[in-house]
Amino acid sequence: MLDLIIELFKYIFIILIAMYTYYCFRIISKQEDSAKSFLCTKQKGIMLAIHFMAYFIIFMKSSQMDVIVFYLAQLIFFLAVPALFRVIYPKASGLLLNNMCCLLMIGLFMLSRLSFARAVRQFEIAVVSAVITLFIPYAIKRCTFLRDFTWVYAGVGIVLLAMVFIIGRVTYGAKLSFEIAGIGVQPSEFVKIIYVFFIASMLAKERDFYQVVQTSIFAAFHVIILVISKDLGSALIFFIAYLFMVYVATHNLLYLSGGALAGCVAAVAAYFMFDHVRVRVLAFTDPFSVIDNQGYQVTQSLFAIGTGGWFGMGLYQGYPKLIPVVEEDFIFSAISEEMGILFALCVVLIYLSCFVMFIQTAMRCKDTFYCLCATGLGCILGFQTFLTIGGAVKFIPSTGVTLPLISYGGSSCFSTLLIFAIIQGIYISQKPKNSGSHRNNNRNSNRRREEEF
Repeated sequence: MLDLIIELFKYIFIILIAMYTYYCFRIISKQEDSAKSFLCTKQKGIMLAIHFMAYFIIFMKSSQMDVIVFYLAQLIFFLAVPALFRVIYPKASGLLLNNMCCLLMIGLFMLSRLSFARAVRQFEIAVVSAVITLFIPYAIKRCTFLRDFTWVYAGVGIVLLAMVFIIGRVTYGAKLSFEIAGIGVQPSEFVKIIYVFFIASMLAKERDFYQVVQTSIFAAFHVIILVISKDLGSALIFFIAYLFMVYVATHNLLYLSGGALAGCVAAVAAYFMFDHVRVRVLAFTDPFSVIDNQGYQVTQSLFAIGTGGWFGMGLYQGYPKLIPVVEEDFIFSAISEEMGILFALCVVLIYLSCFVMFIQTAMRCKDTFYCLCATGLGCILGFQTFLTIGGAVKFIPSTGVTLPLISYGGSSCFSTLLIFAIIQGIYISQKPKNSGSHRNNNRNSNRRREEEF
């Protein structure tokens, strides 16, 4: 009987997530706040339905009361956080709030299926992070002096990355984190936000050649330390964010093309310098020739995606645990296997809608500093998503970065919630006071034209 329910639910999951995704882009296209609010309410209902169905299956499979308690705790969280946020910040973007909760929800039920203990740990971090980030939009709106900490941002970022290089522990061939009071912290996840603020504050002041060179030197320090630490995935994200922020600030295509060429040269150099890079390239180019060793992770990922097909095997019907590090680097493969490629494609489109909202927020900014901040954070979220999914489907070599809000990782979860809160702060501060009267203003202007005619 349960297998029949799972088989039925897998189609309902796809229908619901497709509707949610459709509403994402409908909301982006709408101008009136009332229309956006109505569609956001529909999204919340869909999200809660998916959440209930997923944990119903998890409970039926595990028969543990802890699952019910965990589900109820999450339900309270997903109802309380958006409601509290909208009370404190009435002008907040409902779509960004919904997407943040939806991605976190997908991550939690997939982690609950893969490792219940890790799911609980991730949720605890998400709760603490949400409480902290609740104050970020207020700080963004009120603290106009954030642009003045240029060299503080640079100094803190370089020092934190240098600490990882000196005292960090090695994970999968790279120095990524260190422990504080028994808690593992990956500083690069937080430094990438400070790094964006540094570049934005530099280029908001001046955009001449000297300023670009000066910015590039200190940006290079960040990237070089990451390269020496063999954290090449983060180094690539930092570099891409820098490249597009410089281009947006200067509108100089030469900087963009020259930076892209330099990045290609650096990638070739990294191939010859680091053994684990050559291993990943080998696993990318011909994983089946080394399926028992270097290519095992990639081939298992491809098997999982291929086995799931368009509609998936159904929750608990696949074998995602055969993929090494599936909860972190390859959780997209687990989603594809059990929830289906169609469900996974909708997840990609949800990330895309977030990226579009980030860039729209940047384009509406009159303040150069916040425009560059939104651009940089958008590039970080978008490119990190591309690297994770691209590695899982063998479109690019695996880089070992996490899928924002879905993969297991406390530092990644916290930093991504910070990014969403910062964008909300920028969105709120740039939103016109009478944005809801846009439609009425258009009607009044049309009436005046008719009277004049």
